[in-house]
Amino acid sequence: MTKSVFVKEREDLMKRILTVQDISCVGKCSLTVALPIISALGVETAILPTAVLSTHTMFKNFTFHDLTDEIVPIANHWKSEHIDFNCIYTGYLGSKRQIDLVANLFDDFKTDSNLMVIDPVMADNGKLYPGFDEEFASEMAKLCAKADIIIPNITEASFMTGMEYKESYDEAYIKEMLQKLADLGADVTILTGVTYEKGTLGVMGYDKAKDEYFYYKHKRIDASYHGTGDIFASTLVGAIANDLTWKEAIPIAADYTAKSIELTVNDKNGRFYGVNFEEGIPYLLNRMNK
Repeated sequence: MTKSVFVKEREDLMKRILTVQDISCVGKCSLTVALPIISALGVETAILPTAVLSTHTMFKNFTFHDLTDEIVPIANHWKSEHIDFNCIYTGYLGSKRQIDLVANLFDDFKTDSNLMVIDPVMADNGKLYPGFDEEFASEMAKLCAKADIIIPNITEASFMTGMEYKESYDEAYIKEMLQKLADLGADVTILTGVTYEKGTLGVMGYDKAKDEYFYYKHKRIDASYHGTGDIFASTLVGAIANDLTWKEAIPIAADYTAKSIELTVNDKNGRFYGVNFEEGIPYLLNRMNK
């Protein structure tokens, strides 16, 4: 079979990441974060939208259009064109059926050299997001078995592992959680929102093969905004696509997320629904070039 004219040998091509999540047309989250950040990092960014929303769900009366039925036809067209990806990165998935379809997508496009990254967006602050239940969390845990890297927060990790959610904890608790997450199947587990001391916020990762932990912290900014997890995950994936290790990528992703929050806090006209990550892109590129 003749290959598509759009496909060449991989060695001389820009890397290509596929990100699978929803589009909130206004709201600075999901694909409207992932697409500009990964593209700014010099990586071709393909998208597979799972739904289109007028805004993210913090707004009232938002519109929602489910695109689940489009996932298989889109994937089939890509296969017919012999399109492949250096990385597939998933964010918010709206249903158990979408999880099943993404699992098939991983199987169809997995190669010996590409990377599967899952941000299991479904919960925060000890609670599942509206519309999700423990069965959904269980299915997400099964999907994580197909990933090379997973990036949950502590709430999401507690639902997937069955561990008790705690707001106050010690390092032993976090290490146990990381090990239980690793038991799901991923090679590297990165846990966000980890803090051991007042005034700081950090990220802790675990490499299963090396039985090795990595912790990075920065000053905590006393503000909370929608979409910051998407900024962190997108930056991490884009940095890894630039041949950084996950340990090298974590500080850049964490600091850029914090910088974006700081820029928003200091902007008297800052919008309530998301952070000024666009304003922080020069900072991000400067960090990447160091």
